[in-house]
Amino acid sequence: MITVNLYYTGTGGNARAFAEEMESSGIADSIRKEPGNLRYQYFQPLNDPETVLLIDSWKDQAAIDAHHASPMMAQLAALREKYDLHMTAERFVSENMGTDGKYLRR
Repeated sequence: MITVNLYYTGTGGNARAFAEEMESSGIADSIRKEPGNLRYQYFQPLNDPETVLLIDSWKDQAAIDAHHASPMMAQLAALREKYDLHMTAERFVSENMGTDGKYLRR
Protein backbone atom coordinates (compact mmCIF):
# COMPACT_ATOMS: atom_id res chain seq x y z
CA MET A 1 0.00 0.00 0.00
CA ILE A 2 1.16 3.53 -0.79
CA THR A 3 -0.13 6.42 1.30
CA VAL A 4 0.28 10.05 0.33
CA ASN A 5 -0.40 12.76 2.89
CA LEU A 6 -1.31 15.94 1.05
CA TYR A 7 -1.40 19.18 3.02
CA TYR A 8 -3.59 21.84 1.38
CA THR A 9 -2.92 25.31 2.78
CA GLY A 10 -4.74 28.52 1.99
CA THR A 11 -6.12 31.61 3.69
CA GLY A 12 -9.53 32.73 4.91
CA GLY A 13 -10.82 29.18 5.40
CA ASN A 14 -10.18 28.23 1.76
CA ALA A 15 -8.59 24.85 2.55
CA ARG A 16 -11.65 23.71 4.48
CA ALA A 17 -13.99 25.12 1.82
CA PHE A 18 -12.04 23.14 -0.80
CA ALA A 19 -12.42 19.89 1.17
CA GLU A 20 -16.11 20.57 1.75
CA GLU A 21 -16.66 21.17 -1.98
CA MET A 22 -14.71 17.99 -2.83
CA GLU A 23 -17.16 16.10 -0.63
CA SER A 24 -20.38 17.91 -1.60
CA SER A 25 -19.64 17.79 -5.35
CA GLY A 26 -19.13 14.02 -5.30
CA ILE A 27 -15.55 14.21 -6.57
CA ALA A 28 -14.18 12.66 -3.37
CA ASP A 29 -16.69 9.80 -3.56
CA SER A 30 -15.79 9.20 -7.20
CA ILE A 31 -12.12 8.95 -6.27
CA ARG A 32 -12.96 6.53 -3.45
CA LYS A 33 -14.63 4.27 -6.04
CA GLU A 34 -11.59 4.17 -8.33
CA PRO A 35 -9.91 0.76 -8.59
CA GLY A 36 -7.12 0.47 -6.06
CA ASN A 37 -8.19 3.34 -3.79
CA LEU A 38 -8.06 2.25 -0.16
CA ARG A 39 -8.58 5.56 1.63
CA TYR A 40 -9.42 9.13 0.71
CA GLN A 41 -10.17 11.17 3.80
CA TYR A 42 -9.77 14.79 4.86
CA PHE A 43 -8.68 16.00 8.31
CA GLN A 44 -7.96 19.41 9.80
CA PRO A 45 -5.08 19.94 12.25
CA LEU A 46 -6.24 21.39 15.57
CA ASN A 47 -3.39 23.90 15.61
CA ASP A 48 -3.68 25.08 11.98
CA PRO A 49 -7.15 26.14 10.76
CA GLU A 50 -5.75 27.16 7.35
CA THR A 51 -4.53 23.65 6.45
CA VAL A 52 -6.42 20.49 5.55
CA LEU A 53 -4.73 17.10 5.43
CA LEU A 54 -5.80 14.53 2.86
CA ILE A 55 -4.78 10.95 3.60
CA ASP A 56 -4.84 9.20 0.23
CA SER A 57 -3.99 5.46 0.14
CA TRP A 58 -3.70 3.22 -2.89
CA LYS A 59 -3.09 -0.46 -3.53
CA ASP A 60 0.01 0.21 -5.64
CA GLN A 61 1.72 2.68 -7.97
CA ALA A 62 -0.32 1.50 -10.96
CA ALA A 63 -3.53 2.55 -9.17
CA ILE A 64 -2.04 5.98 -8.42
CA ASP A 65 -0.94 6.37 -12.04
CA ALA A 66 -4.45 5.49 -13.26
CA HIS A 67 -5.92 8.03 -10.84
CA HIS A 68 -3.52 10.73 -12.07
CA ALA A 69 -4.62 9.99 -15.65
CA SER A 70 -8.33 10.19 -14.76
CA PRO A 71 -10.64 13.10 -15.65
CA MET A 72 -11.02 13.86 -11.93
CA MET A 73 -7.52 15.32 -11.85
CA ALA A 74 -8.68 18.25 -13.99
CA GLN A 75 -11.60 18.82 -11.61
CA LEU A 76 -9.23 18.68 -8.64
CA ALA A 77 -6.80 21.12 -10.25
CA ALA A 78 -9.64 23.55 -11.00
CA LEU A 79 -10.80 23.49 -7.38
CA ARG A 80 -7.24 24.01 -6.09
CA GLU A 81 -7.01 27.07 -8.33
CA LYS A 82 -10.45 28.31 -7.27
CA TYR A 83 -9.40 28.24 -3.62
CA ASP A 84 -5.79 29.34 -4.29
CA LEU A 85 -4.29 26.44 -2.34
CA HIS A 86 -0.67 25.45 -1.98
CA MET A 87 0.39 21.89 -1.29
CA THR A 88 3.08 19.83 0.35
CA ALA A 89 3.20 16.05 0.32
CA GLU A 90 4.62 13.09 2.20
CA ARG A 91 4.71 9.59 0.74
CA PHE A 92 4.78 6.34 2.71
CA VAL A 93 5.02 2.72 1.60
CA SER A 94 3.46 0.34 4.11
CA GLU A 95 5.29 -2.72 5.27
CA ASN A 96 4.48 -5.54 7.63
CA MET A 97 4.16 -4.12 11.16
CA GLY A 98 6.46 -6.84 12.54
CA THR A 99 6.66 -6.71 16.32
CA ASP A 100 5.43 -3.09 16.39
CA GLY A 101 1.88 -4.39 16.06
CA LYS A 102 1.91 -5.66 19.64
CA TYR A 103 1.98 -2.04 20.86
CA LEU A 104 -1.29 -1.11 19.14
CA ARG A 105 -4.40 -1.14 21.27
CA ARG A 106 -7.24 -2.54 19.23
